[in-house]
Amino acid sequence: MTTNAPSRPGRAGRLVTAVVIGLVAVIPLSASTQAASATPARSAASATPSKPALPKPTVVLVHGAFADASSWGEVVTRLQERGYRVVAPALAMRGLTSDSVYLASLLAQIKGPVVLAAHSYGGAVISNAATRAKNVKALVFVNAFATKQGEVLSKVEQGSTDSALNPALQQLTYPTGASSTAVELLVDPAKFPAVFGGDLPYAQGRLLAATQRPIAGSAFNEPAGPPAWKSLPSWAVVATGDKAAGTDITLSMAKRAHAHITEVDGSHLIMLSRPDVVTEVILQAIRGRRA
Repeated sequence: MTTNAPSRPGRAGRLVTAVVIGLVAVIPLSASTQAASATPARSAASATPSKPALPKPTVVLVHGAFADASSWGEVVTRLQERGYRVVAPALAMRGLTSDSVYLASLLAQIKGPVVLAAHSYGGAVISNAATRAKNVKALVFVNAFATKQGEVLSKVEQGSTDSALNPALQQLTYPTGASSTAVELLVDPAKFPAVFGGDLPYAQGRLLAATQRPIAGSAFNEPAGPPAWKSLPSWAVVATGDKAAGTDITLSMAKRAHAHITEVDGSHLIMLSRPDVVTEVILQAIRGRRA
């Protein structure tokens, strides 16, 4: 009876076995090594601090004389659609100094940066008020008076060859005490559409004439304070057909303030007739601040 002994692998068999075992050992080691080497790279990338986004400024819009904050309505809507917080305060219009003090107080209570825009008489107000508000980063003058220290608006208007405002003014009175009164000014409703909004529909001009707010005559006779435009970057919209403030006056003031000037065809109420243009200039001021 013959018994078969178990066969022993030859040299070739032993080599194949060794190669297989080696591959099994090497593959997991290689994968784990790659994972280990990739981990520090991901950690380093995640540890890189990202640059924080600059906060969006609040846009404060200041109305002019013979108007109220609703005159900014079209611009307010466009800015809000772009995600900006907008504040359009109402001025008492009983004096340039008191209006400036009020606005400065309001600005001081707004958190974060502010871009400050104004129309007409409001330009003198922001020129004064922004010197007291550290959070104002840019000024925008829209057919507005960029006054210098000591300047008086009534005298400025006398030098305009473009303005038809003075002949259109009417005088009323308002009480200042138990038995005293002072003069306030109103625009003749019949002349208002042509002087203020020649490029607006006539019906809209009549509506604005009926809802206008008078201003104390003394506001046009108070000397302006130190101007904020001397230390803040400024932008300006100047309408070529401004018969109220006068294109010649607002353009010369904008140049004096070294403002970035946009000239456009339109009337004194350019923010109503050309709101897209005015909004774009305000956005330029915002981008200028954030550049």
